[in-house]
Amino acid sequence: MSDRYQGFVSTSIGQLFVKNLGLPNPTELERWTDGAALVDGVVVLGGEGRLTEVLPTTLDGLGIASTTELDEGARAKALVFDATGITDTAGLVALQEFFTPLMRRLETCPRVVVLGTPPETVTGSERIAQRALEGFTRSLGKEIGRGGAVQLVYVAPAADGATGSTLAFLLSPKSAYVSGQVVRIGAHGATAAGSDQVEDWSRPLAGKVALVTGASRGIGEEIARVLHRDGATVVGVDVPQAASELQTLMAELEGDHLVLDITAKDAPQRIAHHLREHHGGVDVVVHNAGITRDKKLANMAEDRWSSVIAVNLTAPELITRELLDAGVINEGGRIVGVASIAGIAGNVGQTNYATSKAGVIGFVESLRDELDNGITVNAVAPGFIITQMTAAVPFATREVGQRLNAMSQGGLPVDVAETIAWFASAGSGAVNGNVVRVCGQMMLGA
Repeated sequence: MSDRYQGFVSTSIGQLFVKNLGLPNPTELERWTDGAALVDGVVVLGGEGRLTEVLPTTLDGLGIASTTELDEGARAKALVFDATGITDTAGLVALQEFFTPLMRRLETCPRVVVLGTPPETVTGSERIAQRALEGFTRSLGKEIGRGGAVQLVYVAPAADGATGSTLAFLLSPKSAYVSGQVVRIGAHGATAAGSDQVEDWSRPLAGKVALVTGASRGIGEEIARVLHRDGATVVGVDVPQAASELQTLMAELEGDHLVLDITAKDAPQRIAHHLREHHGGVDVVVHNAGITRDKKLANMAEDRWSSVIAVNLTAPELITRELLDAGVINEGGRIVGVASIAGIAGNVGQTNYATSKAGVIGFVESLRDELDNGITVNAVAPGFIITQMTAAVPFATREVGQRLNAMSQGGLPVDVAETIAWFASAGSGAVNGNVVRVCGQMMLGA
């Protein structure tokens, strides 16, 4: 599952080709390792707004060093700009004044986060200016290079003290393949109360129970591993054909397993019963199980359509409804769906798959305003993730798929897992109703 092109361009002859032919030159991305600091370097803070005073305290609580002025000759690992104080379009010049002098002083794989006010909560010129931040961050994400990532975080006024979990993710190597995203904190009725009250940021899921469907291999396996790393007891679910792999993995992770077909008529009830009887409920529900049955629509048989919709969309909907109605999801629970860039931009030969994954986004939108008891719902939308499945894609198609993003490379299953772990964190109580792409800022789609 290695990226042979990236290996080639890291050689001296490869660099010669890059320079003379203008080929993509992907930087090897930094990814977090257990026990490492969240940020290996200094974070420079800028801007003037309602978050300016709380940011240093928030970062200090995460063990992240910050400053408002970079020493001469020093380089920054990350930049955080508080744009909540920009109330008219003329004030947008503050972005240029802060960022321009610092762009050439960034270390490899830097992080940039701009904090704003949700445009829908303000009016007039302030609303225009806050909405303009999206164009700024998405464009900067395509400029920054060297494995860097840029995000915009809209923080509702009631959630000013609930940014810790999100900053811990976006400023760290855990967000290696996430860029150009817009995140909302404190939207859709999400409660900020206690959101950042995490005793141990290295194990934010300690004492929690996490259900992961399709857990035996690939992205599902990595999700299970990362949630276990963060302290959760993982209950893995997969089909009978994968029972041996599932049992082996769950034994390694000291978790639990349930072998069933999630499309079976009684699957929601069986899952709910198992979680209630063996674990007293569930705190995190990750709907990862998914299949593809690719074919152009003109040649698609009904079973190819129905099976994809059933596994990818109908089953998560019915399982979630049963868990909610039966009161199996504990207070402060997290529901996470796995969508896809195909559900945003579409894909040739995947009308069934894209329909199902766009439906996952609809699943988030339908639930986000009706949940109570501190329960949240969010989704990830992976782009080109290097797995055994993508390794079977024809070489030319695979190479194009990996290069059509700002980072000029494919992501890894752990990139999806880390994003899900952020949503699942006990500190993410104010993060609700988001769909975040894990795609290296793919050039296609919003």
